[in-house]
This record gives sequence, C-alpha cells and structure tokens, in this order.
Amino acid sequence: MTINSLLQITFYLLLLLLLAWPLGLYMARIYTAALPRPLSWLHPLEKGFYRLCGIRADEEMSWQRYAHAVLAFNLLGLLLLYALQRLQLTLPFNPQAMANLPPDQSFNVAVSFATNTNWQNYGGESTLSYLVQMAGLTVQNFLSAATGMAIMAALMRAFTRREAAAIGNFWVDMVRSTLYLLLPLSLLLALTLVSQGVIQNFSPYQNGQLLQALAYEEPQNGPDGQPLKDEKGDAVTEHKITREQSIAMGPVASQVAIKQLGTNGGGFFNTNSAHPLENPTPLTNLLEMLAILLIPAAFCIAFGRFIGDTRQGVAILAAMTLVFLSLLLLCQWAEQSGNPLLQRLGLQTTASEQAPGGNMEGKELRFGIVNSTLWATATTAASNGSVNAMHDSFTPLGGLVPMWLMQLGEVIFGGVGSGLYGMIVFALVAVFVAGLMIGRTPEYLGKKIEAFEIKMAAVAVLTPCFATLIGTAIAVVSTSGLAGIANPGIHGFSEILYAFSSAGNNNGSAFGGLSVNTPFYNFLLGLAMLLARYWVIIPVLAIAGSLAGKKIIPVSAGTLPTHTPLFVLLLIGTVVVVGALTFLPALALGPIVEQVRMFNS
Repeated sequence: MTINSLLQITFYLLLLLLLAWPLGLYMARIYTAALPRPLSWLHPLEKGFYRLCGIRADEEMSWQRYAHAVLAFNLLGLLLLYALQRLQLTLPFNPQAMANLPPDQSFNVAVSFATNTNWQNYGGESTLSYLVQMAGLTVQNFLSAATGMAIMAALMRAFTRREAAAIGNFWVDMVRSTLYLLLPLSLLLALTLVSQGVIQNFSPYQNGQLLQALAYEEPQNGPDGQPLKDEKGDAVTEHKITREQSIAMGPVASQVAIKQLGTNGGGFFNTNSAHPLENPTPLTNLLEMLAILLIPAAFCIAFGRFIGDTRQGVAILAAMTLVFLSLLLLCQWAEQSGNPLLQRLGLQTTASEQAPGGNMEGKELRFGIVNSTLWATATTAASNGSVNAMHDSFTPLGGLVPMWLMQLGEVIFGGVGSGLYGMIVFALVAVFVAGLMIGRTPEYLGKKIEAFEIKMAAVAVLTPCFATLIGTAIAVVSTSGLAGIANPGIHGFSEILYAFSSAGNNNGSAFGGLSVNTPFYNFLLGLAMLLARYWVIIPVLAIAGSLAGKKIIPVSAGTLPTHTPLFVLLLIGTVVVVGALTFLPALALGPIVEQVRMFNS
C-alpha cells in the first residue's frame, strides 16, 4: 500500500459519509410525506399522478397485496422491454438501423433490467437503438431502483407499527422514491457529467479518420449468429483493413446518471465506464463512484431516523463500512503487488519500489490501480456492476474480492433499498443466534423475532446462494456451458462462478472470456436473476407484514442492544460466516487455488 492510495481511499470514504448524512435525513422525510418547503411545489404533481393513474394514496396494503403490486408492475415492465427489443428495427430513434434482438437474448436483457441486475451480454452501442436505450433500459433503471426503495420503505414502516395489518402503499412509495429522490439527483448528476464531456445527443454515429491504416482480424458468424470455428476449433476470421473509426453517439449522460445512482450499472457502451465518452475525467470518475454508494449509505441514516433511533442506522452503516474497507484494502494490496511470475522475469516492479508497477493489465492508465480497485469493490459491494477496469484481468486474489462481495448477498451497502433490507435480514439472524446463546426469545427494535421471521430470513439468505451454486454446477457439467469458456482450466471455472455470482445476486458485472450470449446462458442466467430478486423481495415483505402486526416490546435488562460495537461485530460475523461456509469450497476451486499456483510456479 502507498500513502497516495490510502489518501485517496480516505478522501472517498469521508466524502461519501459526509454526503450520506444529510441525504439520509431527507430520505426519511420522503416516506413520511414531511417534505422540505422548497420541494412543496412538487406535491400537486404527485397528487396529479395519482389521479391520472387511479391510485388512492390513502389506501394502504397488506403485505400480500403489496407483493402482488410489486410482481405485477415488474412483470409489465419486463414484457414492455422485451417487446421493444423484438420490434427495435421498426421503431423510431434508430439512426443506425439496429436489428431486432433474438428471443433468448431479449428475454435475458428484459429480465436483467427489470430485476436491477443490468447484466449485459451485448455491446450497447452496436446492438440497441436510442429508443430502446431510453424508453427501455433507462426507464427500467429508474423503476427497478424505485422498487427496491419501496420495499425498504415498507420494512421501515413495519418496525414502527403496532398490531397493524398494512405496511403502506406500493404505488405511493414508488412515486415518492422516483419523484423526490431519483429524478432530482439524476438530473443534477447528468448535467454535471455533460459539463465534463459525457455526450448527450441523438446524432447518427460519426466517422473519424485514423492517422494510419489499421489491420485487424474480424471474427465471422454463422447463420445462427454464433462464431464460426474451423476443424481445429479455432475462430474463423477475415483479414480487414480500415482507415476510419466509427464514434458512437447517443443519450449517454442521462443513462449514466441513473445507472450509478440507482445501483443499476448497465452502460450505454460495451466498455461501460472505462469509455472516455461515458467517464472522461477524474471528476466524473469520482462522482460516479460516489453515486454508486451514496443512496445505499444514506438509506442507513434514513432507517435510523425513520424508526426514531439514529444509532441503529449508524451501527448498520458501520458494519457495512468496516467490511467494505477491509476487502478494498485486500484488493488494493493484491493489485499493487502485481504478478510474481512477471517480477521474476524482470518484466514488472512493485509500487513499493517507487517505480511504475503492480498489475495494470485491463486497467485504464488515466485511473490507475487505486481508482480501478476502488470502483471494482464499490460496484460489487453495491448491486451496481458497472466497471472502469476489466475484473477478469485482476490477480486471482484481487478478483476474489469483488466475487466474494457479491456472494455475501450484496448487503455491504448493496443496491438502493435492497442492500439495507438484505442486511436487516442478516441482523434478524444475528439476534436469533444471540438469543439461542442466552436462552431468550430474540428481539430486534422492539419486535420479537420468532419462527416465521427466521424461516423467511432463511429463504431470503439462501435463495441467491442456491441460484449461484446450482447455476454454476449445471454450467460446468454441461457441454453448452463449457463451450463458452475461452480460458479452460481453473480460470475458466472462476469465470463461470463469477457469472452466476453476478446474476444470482443481481449485480451485473462479469469476468471477460466467457461467451454468454447463447440460448443456454441467456435462459439459465435469466432464471438466476429472477430467483435472486423476487424470492428475496417476497420473504422480506412477509417479514414486514409479520412485524407490523406485532406489539412493540419495551427495552428490558435482557434486551440485546443492537447499536453497540459488540452487535456490529456480531452482524459482521454473521454475514462473513454465512458467506464463507457457503462459498469457500467453490472459491477454493477457482481464485484461491489460482493464487496459490501463481505464487508457487
């Protein structure tokens, strides 16, 4: 570790926490309809929207009705996005005449963006029209993020109610999340990004002349759209020479803003936030990294203020920050240490030798190791998945960090709303374990935690694990799954495990080298995304409904304090132990053994 890297990490975390506090206080007011006076002019717009859609804002829902509304609304969005992709060629705002997407790919993309995963098996600038990018992907970026925030609002409400049958109104929570938070922040960030050079237009793609001719080999595809291979299994290519470059245009800044703030992550360009038209300057890089974790961090403060005990939110935020910082430092160390095989050959030096070094493969020179690993850790701690470096090019230990952060359930900050309600599920498990130790019925925030809550918590915790491990197992024993591997052996297994960790936890980032745009992977990864999203949401809403119907128990001498450093450590231990017990065997077959072999070769 260098002093420079430590200063950059410290600056980032301090700025994040300073911004999260006032935003969290504001968010708590959103869900209690106690908006600051400067925003009161939006009240008529909110009420007008309810009248237009026939929503009775004062009518609350049971957790079952709330869940039905969530599923119906998300299904409608999924079907609309699927239709946009299938009809893309005949729709307007398609200056490059992008073709319709095939059914299996359309299904995968629609599921991906409806579930806030934003897994991308395509190059956005070469596959999707402006209309699909805007009316399809960007709209779903807002709605999938607002869905997670609405679920968290219902859970917060449940902790404050006594013997109630309802947990709020899904439509009201959605509208307030979008109108009062996501839209204003996205507008502000988008305008700032445009000022820094992120493009925002509807122009056709531009052609630029190269200074010298470029020769390259272009892979050839068969009638089914899949790469052709010769009798030796090598890709069939055609030699070409070009003297110009096509520069993609489009409404980029508006999508980048909400992809970061909503922890979505799906980029307009194939190279995502490594692209200079999507992330051109050090300032945009900092702002986009802050946007990834800003709302998840602020939600902790909002939670504490909403339930009337800010210490509870601070305790959860402290647990998230400690785990995040520990894994970030590990990733930094691994990447700055570089590859010992190259060092033995004299091809690389370490940063500690005061010379350029470390593992720079797959990283942007303008961002370097510090900002690359900081982004990689932040994007996988949240359910974001955007990248400014290739995670596949990290050292085995460096790549293990983002992979394990996803496997922990994306509760270390996590997605907007979804990260916090996932962490609260772990908190319920932690107080249950503590209750077993002392022989007392566990309580959390004045609510008894009984068999039903623990059963639902188990479903919420284990479903992403099931989707990740079962999906990986099917892929590594299937001919179709193995056919997509470009790096056979240990690293090929890591690529598959990473892919299902990403889909099974609604992240969206990926190791390169795995060809996943096939019917096999499109369907299997899509199924993993659906399971990981909705079989967590439904148990969380069931927990909210159960807690809302209970009495609030006064604090007694036997109550376990859940705002102390001891509980913070207990919560961290619960998250880490569950993650270690579940995924350590799989990690030992991939990045761990790869790291050992790298040092011992």
